[in-house]
Amino acid sequence: MILEPNRVRNSVSYRLVPVFAVSALVLLSVMFFWGPVAHALLKAHRRGTKVEVILDKSQKNQKYSSFTFLMNARIPTYIDAEHTIAHNKIILIDRSVVITGSFNFTKAAEEKNAENLLIIRSKELTKLYLDNWLHHRDHSAV
Repeated sequence: MILEPNRVRNSVSYRLVPVFAVSALVLLSVMFFWGPVAHALLKAHRRGTKVEVILDKSQKNQKYSSFTFLMNARIPTYIDAEHTIAHNKIILIDRSVVITGSFNFTKAAEEKNAENLLIIRSKELTKLYLDNWLHHRDHSAV
């Protein structure tokens, strides 16, 4: 899916994140704090979906960031400080769907930037991504 500014408004935040996830949703992203995405994660968490997030270290020191929002919502959130920038952008859904690409899960990405986003339905590929996510979680801190 190629995302052109103003053409797929709300595609990720309102449709992909809260609707697909039934049992598990994990996110690895440099940043995502944009109200609709944050609230989509919260909505999934509140209905019982297991949600876990790894963010870049830049999110921990901001006054009110995605890290703060998620921690206040009691969503398990980790900071990956091992890398200069934790620049991954992935969402893994129910151990069967990978969402990845240049898309940063921000308002600018959704409304202004030319971005790309792949939605891959593959249990085998999702397992590889999840193994990598777990590797990052192992060296990340709350």
